[in-house]
This record gives sequence, C-alpha cells and structure tokens, in this order.
Amino acid sequence: MGFMTIDGQRVEFTNEPNVLTVIRNAEIDIPTLCYHSELSIYGACRLCTVEDDRGKTFASCAEPPRDGMVIYTNTPRLMRYRRTILELLLAAHDRDCTTCVKSGECHLLELAHRMGVDRIRFKNREAKYPIDESSPAIVRNPNKCILCGDCVRMCDNVQSVNAIDFAYRGTSTLVTPAFNKSIAQTNCVNCGQCRVVCPTGAISIKTNIDEVWDALADPNTIVVAQVAPAVRVALGDKFGIPKGENVMGKLVNALHRLGFHEVYDTTYGADLTVIEEAEELLERISSGAKGPLFTSCCPAWVKFCETRYPELADNISTCRSPQQMFGAVIREYYRNPEINQGKKLVSVSIMPCTAKKEEILRPESMTNGRQDVDYVLTTTEVATMIRKSGIRFENIDGESTDMPFGIGSGGVIFGVTGGVTEAVLRRLQTGHSRVEMDRIRTSGVRGDDGLKELTFDYMGKEIRAAVVNGLGNADKLIKRIQSGEVSYDFVEVMACRRGCIMGGGQPVGAGPRTRKARAKGLYDTDVNMQIKKSNENPMVLALYEGLLKGKTHQLLHRNLGVTEN
Repeated sequence: MGFMTIDGQRVEFTNEPNVLTVIRNAEIDIPTLCYHSELSIYGACRLCTVEDDRGKTFASCAEPPRDGMVIYTNTPRLMRYRRTILELLLAAHDRDCTTCVKSGECHLLELAHRMGVDRIRFKNREAKYPIDESSPAIVRNPNKCILCGDCVRMCDNVQSVNAIDFAYRGTSTLVTPAFNKSIAQTNCVNCGQCRVVCPTGAISIKTNIDEVWDALADPNTIVVAQVAPAVRVALGDKFGIPKGENVMGKLVNALHRLGFHEVYDTTYGADLTVIEEAEELLERISSGAKGPLFTSCCPAWVKFCETRYPELADNISTCRSPQQMFGAVIREYYRNPEINQGKKLVSVSIMPCTAKKEEILRPESMTNGRQDVDYVLTTTEVATMIRKSGIRFENIDGESTDMPFGIGSGGVIFGVTGGVTEAVLRRLQTGHSRVEMDRIRTSGVRGDDGLKELTFDYMGKEIRAAVVNGLGNADKLIKRIQSGEVSYDFVEVMACRRGCIMGGGQPVGAGPRTRKARAKGLYDTDVNMQIKKSNENPMVLALYEGLLKGKTHQLLHRNLGVTEN
C-alpha cells in the first residue's frame, strides 16, 4: 500500500497496475482513447498524460504508481496539450459526423467537445480509403480510424485471431488486413470485439435494418422474431433503464408495435440444444470417442476452430446453435398453410452477436439448402429501430412472448459463460430438487474467469468439463489438451469474454459494473423460471412428439439433408 498526491488530495493505492487507474479511483475522469483495462498497454494517444511536481509529463496509463508521487491532471499546459492532440487527430479524420454510424456515441467527438475543440487549426490531411463491406458482420471504414490500436490489440492479444494489424509507416500508417485483403478474405471469425473497443465509426455493425423494415411493411409477409437471452439484459442500456434489468416484456411489446406478427424466446431453442447436446455427450462417452465434445453454440468459436484447428472439427458438436435449431423449427412450423395463410415467412433473429449474421449463411446451418433465418439484428440495431419508430421504450408495459414457442427453461443462462454447461448438467441430473440444482450452481460453473474446470458425477461416471471464454483463452486450452497436459469430456467455448452478454452486437461502454449486472440479470431471471431442466419443458416435449417426429436430425443438427427412418 502507498499514497500519492493527486491534484492536492491524498490518495491511497494498493495493487493498481498504473497511475491512470489510481487517478480514476480518485473519481477523476482523465481522458483516454487507446486505453482499455483488459488490453495491453499501448500509450499511443497520450491523452492521459499528466504532470508531476518537477514538471515532467508522462502517459499515466504506462506509469506504475509509486509511493510519494505528486501528480497534476489538469494544468493549463496539459489542457493545451490534449486539445492539440485532438485537433491533430481530427485533421486526419473523416469529420462527416452527422451521418456517421457512431453519431451520438463517438468517443472522439465526446472528448473534442469536452476539451473545448471548436476549430481545427491544421490543414485537413484526410486520406480517402475504400470502405470494406465484404464481411456479413462488420463494416470497416479506414477513413474514420485514428490509429488507437484498440482493435489490433483486441484481435491479437485477447482473441488470438490476428486478422488485422498496422501496415506502412509514418503518415501512411493504416490498420488493415495483410496484403490489402478485404476482411472477408482473412481468418476473421466475425466476433465483433474489434467493433466493441473502436472509439469511432471505423468499425461498425453490418446492418440489416432496411431489409427488415421492408419485410414489416409487406402485407403479404409474416415476420416473426426470436430473441436471445443476453439481449434482454443489455437493451435497457440504450434507454436509461438500470443496468442488467430484464426488459424482455418491454421488447416483446415494442416488436409487436413495430409490426412483428409473433415474438418468440430463443430460450426455447436453447432447451432443444441442451437435450440434443446432452445426448450427444453421453453417446460420445459410452463409445469411448477420443477427445472432448466441444459446444457448437458460438459460431465465432466454430469458425476459429475450423480455421486454426481443423483436426478438431469432428470434436465439435453436430448440434446446431439455439438460433439455428429454433430457426429450422419456426420455418417448418410455418410450412402449414393454415398457419402461414398463404403468406411469405421472414424469420428474424435478435442476437447479442455479430457472428450470428455469418452463421445463418453457412451451408450446414440451412435445411435442405434453404436458409432458415433470413436476417439477424443485433441488440444495437433493434435499439435503433425502436428509437426511429418513436416508441418510448422506457415507458411501455411488458407483454408475454407468443405461443407455442414462448416457454423456455434454464436455457436463459446461455447468455453467460458457463450457462450451456450448467444447463447440460441440469439435464443429466436425475433429480430436480433445489439442493441438487444448488450443487450444480456451486460446482464452479459460474463466474467470469477465463477458464473454469469442474467434475460431475453421472450415474457413477465422472464427467470432466471445462468452460472457457475468449478465443485467446480457448487457444491456450486447446494447446494444453493436444499436448496431453489436460483432458476433458465436455468443453464449452464462448468467443467473447464473459459470454454473450458482452457480444459484438451489444451496447458498448460496458464496464465492470455493467458486465456484472448483465450476468446477475440472467441469473435472477433463471431463479424465477418455473422450469429449470430442458427435458421437463412440456412444450419442448410436445414438439418432439409432433413437429420434430422423424425430423430431429434434419432440423436440429448440422448434417445437411439427412432425415431419419
């Protein structure tokens, strides 16, 4: 423990990694553009520069705290320095702010206003680069890039994908894929985490809003939506609702007002996934198959594995993700002329994830060559639609999801890391008392650690499981598995740190308190669910005896065109 003097006040510090953190702990919001607590220190923007009592200036993000330091954060010299930095950044920046996708949320513009930058003294050096729209998930606009390096470090340090990096030198420096490739030509997994940390509009979500508006306006089209678990605890961020509050009821109401004919809960699809994946796990264990069964719910992880570790492709579950299972079920359900009334069906998924936009286009995600889900809207896109419509989201009442696909069970916790594993263990548990459910809950499956390991007794057989979030952590774990250092029966992987609650399509600016609140929101929702086990959901069991009979593999698994006898 030590003490620093910051702007005249005595401040205690313990294990803070840098002076910047100590300053923020003292309730001083010092500006930054390139600093994120979970990324490596880069020190590029220099906006966090402070001054000591000897007149020395340094970047506070890169300086370790020392006992007795005297720091000034807002001297006239520092204020001029920060304004100059912002002017230089804006001089080389596309300043078409009114039509920018980041308008109203741009951190660069926010800082310019805060620092009083009302004119640019330097000649505009903005270069014109082509906009990369090749990806189904994200759009890259190099003209809005300020070279903060956040996306590069996220893609490299956290996700281990390395799809983008710095190229060239000096004033020609550019963040780009190697050899001027488009992002779709790289090994990008579409996780969207680069977009999450981008402070400007240089990386944004590839939107499908206009296509959905057109479908909603077509009188000859039935538009249905399914809503993923993580969406309900993040959407409220956009409307001033307390962090982590479950706004599913309000969202259902809003979607009905927008013109969606039916709104379903993807938790129902998660129940199907749990049942199928648990059976696959038991079959794999009984057959003595080599290596663990990897979950297939996260398309970014699936693509990462196929690209980086193709030899493990057979270890990935053949189950479709909840989105795709449910999409196939909805499509099959609306084939009935009495239900579709002779109208075209447009199926829309509302997801926290940008990679879901790519998943719906994958051949193995289709049924008999037909795309089951037509469009994916992220949480952020849905918030945009609600705002455009003028709906006062924060004031509307809640509504229930529509039947027959409106009741789910423990699949609601799929949105947090460990949720899939916990739901599968519930399915394998023979009883369903509170004591038994609590035993699973406290087994080590919960929490946001990058890697969690646990064991579970199933009828005298010990099942070893691992839960990993963040592709960088997954990469490390796979290397340990392949070296023989560790072995598991079941491995859950989520590409995004902490799971879908922090997906690439969620509202940005989510700090530690927001992340914790979102996880708590899902767990609190789960507590109030009457059905805890997927195999005890009567609506799901009825589906197996009805619509799914003879079509389970065709609709719920990734094997193309395979039907049951």
